[in-house]
Amino acid sequence: MGCCSGRCTLIFICTLQLVLALERQVFDFLGYQWAPILANFFHIIIVILGLFGTIQYRPRYIVVYTVWAALWVAWNVFIICFYLDVGGLSKESDLLTFNISAHHSWWSEHGPGCVRREMPQAPGVRTTESHSYISVMGCFMDYQYIEVMHSSVQILVALLGFVYACYVVSAITEEEDSFDFIGGFDPFPLYHVNEKSSHLLLKPMQL
Repeated sequence: MGCCSGRCTLIFICTLQLVLALERQVFDFLGYQWAPILANFFHIIIVILGLFGTIQYRPRYIVVYTVWAALWVAWNVFIICFYLDVGGLSKESDLLTFNISAHHSWWSEHGPGCVRREMPQAPGVRTTESHSYISVMGCFMDYQYIEVMHSSVQILVALLGFVYACYVVSAITEEEDSFDFIGGFDPFPLYHVNEKSSHLLLKPMQL
């Protein structure tokens, strides 16, 4: 009963992680954040693997998910440090875009209440864009705190997944050990029973 409850909870956590990862992936694509995009891609694959392992009673897959959950927590801690400018990191750098472009978080221009101020191109200036970006005003919350909130939620859910994954692996392993102990995977008791019965049947013929 406990294992079933733990499995159901872990299935719910994995499903929630998939929803959160897909939501985050969309906004990272909009902001051209290539490093988070790759991390989200691997995260989605491993969560699906953990979900499959939980449904199909595959503890090895759940162990892989457990290891990834710890790495995912570390990655999101790094993201928090990045956006809060901790440890020499700077949110103004192009680290998350692999220095390919100067794009920043999508929320930096499209956060709650943000208003973009633009002006037409200056005469004689030819660019591929029709407007020149000036500034963003009126945001209810700075974009770095939105990113920090996203990462904090990811950390919380990943920690819950880590705990329940360890519990489910332990419960499945105990069930398999108890099944082995009573001869669930041992073909020899049946062989010995058949051998003994055949010996009893042949004994009168020897008399």
